[in-house]
Amino acid sequence: MMNNNNVPELIRVSIGSAIVLGLVQGNLDAFPTTAYLLTYRTGKCTANCGFCPQARNSKSRADMLSRVTWPAFLTLQVIEGIAKAVEQDRIKRVCIQALNYPTVFDDVLCIVSNIRSKCHVPISISCQPINDDTMKKLATAGVDRIGIPLDAATREIFEKIKGKAARGPYVWEKQLETLGNAVKIFGKNNVSTHLIVGLGETEKEMAEIIQRCVDMGVFPSLFAFTPISGTTLERCLPPSLARYRRIQLARYLIVEGKSRIENMQFNGDGKIVDFGVSPDTLNTAVSSGVPFLTSGCPDCNRPYYNEKPGGPIYNYPYMPTADEIEEIAKVFKQ
Repeated sequence: MMNNNNVPELIRVSIGSAIVLGLVQGNLDAFPTTAYLLTYRTGKCTANCGFCPQARNSKSRADMLSRVTWPAFLTLQVIEGIAKAVEQDRIKRVCIQALNYPTVFDDVLCIVSNIRSKCHVPISISCQPINDDTMKKLATAGVDRIGIPLDAATREIFEKIKGKAARGPYVWEKQLETLGNAVKIFGKNNVSTHLIVGLGETEKEMAEIIQRCVDMGVFPSLFAFTPISGTTLERCLPPSLARYRRIQLARYLIVEGKSRIENMQFNGDGKIVDFGVSPDTLNTAVSSGVPFLTSGCPDCNRPYYNEKPGGPIYNYPYMPTADEIEEIAKVFKQ
């Protein structure tokens, strides 16, 4: 539905963002520094990703994405809240998650234009593969970063969870091609992709796709698989913390140019046994805590997207404390 300004009447907002924007009352253990929005439609996404509550055949609630609730609000009210939060330096970025439906980019362009008319804040969009003309329109409207999720580390897993085998619309080669085209339009490292650890890949396979993304100029963001009731993969288990920490560390070393996949060593099961750097470099990286922060666009901390506040915490939305870093370091000895 549209109002007289052609802005979609409703938009979903992650519950943490809604609290920061003053749309609802609530307490937060960690405050999101990005306002996370989700395009609204009656019904689910036309895609059918096996892990996603918004999937076409999912029996999950329509207001869920990962383990976070996304209530709907009047779009113009949300935009006013964003403008005020930006003015007060409580929000440093807006991230719009786009469901897959025929008119979604008309909606997104209207939303971006209206946000831009109220305040100057960096805007990211996470969406399905789109053509170059649409990407250029988004960039002109004020989107500074775009994310096109691979989610899976390999073509085979992609097919099972997002592609033909999942009765979804996505094709591995098209996803990668669009990421490459996006880099030409938005610039190196202004394009990101999501990678979900725990869908059946080996640590080596995940490190390989991380390296491939970095070499393309695409920024890889890590998520831990989160089983959600009502999804196809609801009975699958999340990755072990030890496995996720190794992949986080490998990602950090590759993104920062401190190591490459060719320098790393893996055992017969694809487990990382050597990160390809000196012990001092490895210890410095771990003790900094940085590899274990939420990975995403600048100022994205995505609190508790993959975990409950009580833990275990996969992606820290704040710099880990000395005690937390000590616990992280112990994981590498397991």
